[in-house]
Amino acid sequence: MSAGRRDLDPAHAYPHPHAERDVRILFLTRFARLYGYGAVAVMLVLYLARLGFSGSEIGLLLSLTMFGDVGVSLWLTTHADRFGRRRTLILGSFLMAGSGLVFAASTLFPVLLVAATLGVISPSGGEVGPFLAVEQASLTQSVASARRTSIFGWYNVVGSVATALGALVTGIAISTMIGTGMDALDAYRVMLLSYGGVGLLLAAMFWTVSAGVEAPEPVDGTIAGRLGLHKSRGVIFRLSALFVVDSFAGGLAMQSLLAYWFHVTYGVSEAALGGIFFGANLLSAASALAAARIAKRIGLINTMVFTHLPSNVLLILVPLMPNLELAILVLLLRFSISQMDVPTRQSYTMAVVDPDERSAAAGVTAIARTGGAALGPNIAAPLIGVASTAMIPFFLAGALKIAYDIALWKLFRSRPAPEEVK
Repeated sequence: MSAGRRDLDPAHAYPHPHAERDVRILFLTRFARLYGYGAVAVMLVLYLARLGFSGSEIGLLLSLTMFGDVGVSLWLTTHADRFGRRRTLILGSFLMAGSGLVFAASTLFPVLLVAATLGVISPSGGEVGPFLAVEQASLTQSVASARRTSIFGWYNVVGSVATALGALVTGIAISTMIGTGMDALDAYRVMLLSYGGVGLLLAAMFWTVSAGVEAPEPVDGTIAGRLGLHKSRGVIFRLSALFVVDSFAGGLAMQSLLAYWFHVTYGVSEAALGGIFFGANLLSAASALAAARIAKRIGLINTMVFTHLPSNVLLILVPLMPNLELAILVLLLRFSISQMDVPTRQSYTMAVVDPDERSAAAGVTAIARTGGAALGPNIAAPLIGVASTAMIPFFLAGALKIAYDIALWKLFRSRPAPEEVK
């Protein structure tokens, strides 16, 4: 028995010889990537505003960032099991590096539009690009089904902590550089160059992942197979339709827009914003970790719905608070429960598809979420910039998310994950 393997206990066994090492590497890549995403999210809208772009232009740029991700990620994730999961991850890393470098080097709106559309940059602090889908498939292949939800819980904890650190360090770094006399735009560009460096680091780490994460069997040669899905197509398309609604709502109140709202409404500085979202993402990490324990008691679907509903009510309440302190408190309360649906959603999606559909299933659902989120910023950014309409994105986002929760429960409560069937 190799070190680290517990072959006599199927609930904890690693399915291939290098699985334990691969899991560790994928956790490290998750940390590095989400650190970069958190760093960009807390400053991206502020950077674009300092460049002189209007609220409408910023909204368009953020939306095209998400729309471009849909196209690039759809192709990459639905071909990953044939092209190679490691190759797909490395290619995504170079797209991430390129987008950071272009955003740092250019102030021309058309150039930034192209970089936003074809590159990988996160205005939300959340996942973009092909990484999440391919890593989910690789992790599912590297752990026993009994550990899947727990692994995804820790995977999301790592991401949330990294996002929090990225936001905190970036806020402090920008304020420090400006305090020493550096021009604000140059300080922002330093952080964007660092983001590009994270992309290059990811490429090096993905190079070391073993062949054990690749798809276990050839993908079906039919049309459905070329799209990466076959008999699970119906359930994945229904889930994806629901995820579009949820993520459109999320796009109305993504992290960079929340930072912008606090800056415009209360004049919160970059350093303070970094501190706020550091705390918010740490609470988010704790909520993701709690999800696995709750799911063992009430099931994946129930956990997704009944932890998500109250977080959406809290989102609606944020702009109704009479002062900054209470607005921050409600936001932090919301983050403390807002991510319990994430590892359970990921685990459920991986559970209801065949092994050779996993990259595509994760990709299609992630792309549905990204596509839905892409519509939100173009609507929300101009509204948040005007005092009389700044509350609208919060109200609309919360109401749509509540509708999503109700629909998800009605459609999928009778279809538990296979390991939940007794």
